[in-house]
Amino acid sequence: MNNSLRRTPQPRSLPTSSRRPELDRVQTGALMIIAFAVVLFLLVQARFLLISLATAIVLFSLTSDAINFIARLRIGPFRIPNLVASVSALVLISAALLTLTSIILSQVNTVLATTLAYAESAPSAIAAMFSWLGDDAQSAVYNSVSSIEVSGYLRSAAGQAGNLMSATVLIILFVGFLFAERIWFSTKLENFFGDDVQARQVSRVMGTIIHRVNYYLLVKTAVSAVTGLMVFVVARLFELELAGALGILTFVLNYIPNIGSIVATVLVALVTYVQTAEPGQTAAVFLVVGAIQFVNGNIIDPMLMGRALRLSSFGIIISLAFWAAVWGIPGMFLSVPIMVAMMIVCSQVPALRPFAILLSREGLPEPKEDGISHSEG
Repeated sequence: MNNSLRRTPQPRSLPTSSRRPELDRVQTGALMIIAFAVVLFLLVQARFLLISLATAIVLFSLTSDAINFIARLRIGPFRIPNLVASVSALVLISAALLTLTSIILSQVNTVLATTLAYAESAPSAIAAMFSWLGDDAQSAVYNSVSSIEVSGYLRSAAGQAGNLMSATVLIILFVGFLFAERIWFSTKLENFFGDDVQARQVSRVMGTIIHRVNYYLLVKTAVSAVTGLMVFVVARLFELELAGALGILTFVLNYIPNIGSIVATVLVALVTYVQTAEPGQTAAVFLVVGAIQFVNGNIIDPMLMGRALRLSSFGIIISLAFWAAVWGIPGMFLSVPIMVAMMIVCSQVPALRPFAILLSREGLPEPKEDGISHSEG
């Protein structure tokens, strides 16, 4: 009996060496979740500061190449000093931002005043659009629209517009400090990494990001400006009171990928119907503006953009939804530049390259030559 008890096999515990990798993976996953939660919390809490900083970086990248070009110019035997080029660029950016902010604020005031004027007639006009569904549906739509507190939304919009000037001043300050630091940026990179090769690699990656973001913004600005001007002309032809505001709104909304043009088209049609209450004229405006948006957004824009971005359409939607949830409307405008930067950075890090492949349109996150396609822009 004692011998049989001695021979009974006992369960073996797993060696410590085999359990260690599993514990490391669990700890790594937990740390990643905690880090993501902390970063997300900081993004939300410091949204005003971070949105201003991100906008300043985009503006700085747009003008850095131009400053370098100006600094290489010669006027006779003299070369334009780098300081003079930087100060001139900062003055131009400040003037452009302040002018644009003033125009937007004036148009916001016009829209708010006009909205109050049409607040009483808007529910009836909107409900009439659903008359073909029957009296019950029309009555339900009228009651739903009438229950909306327009004055509360207008006060909120006015408050947001008031913050725009503060954000503009903060962006100008950020851009000024970035211009002041740009002269020593290469030296800082070399001293930070302690390796010239690695510093040049990081500088090349940043140059790629600037190149693609600049090209995207320049093409998008040109196409959006033409689209806004065409919508303004259409609104003037149909004698709409908010022609200028609709043109500016179309220009701004077209920076939001995929959905911005849809929202702008619906808003133009809605303003037309509220003002005229004529279905035929509203349908004509909707078709004309929709055709403009379709041609410019689906033919002209991709033709000019070429392969400069190479972003996945699904990835753009995910990025748009995420940054809209984190930063609101400003995040929607910054979603594509942020996604471009993320894809390029991930493509240069072997461990993160699968993410770059998922973010790219064709599974090719970077051109074959040096990470920059010189035929893109």
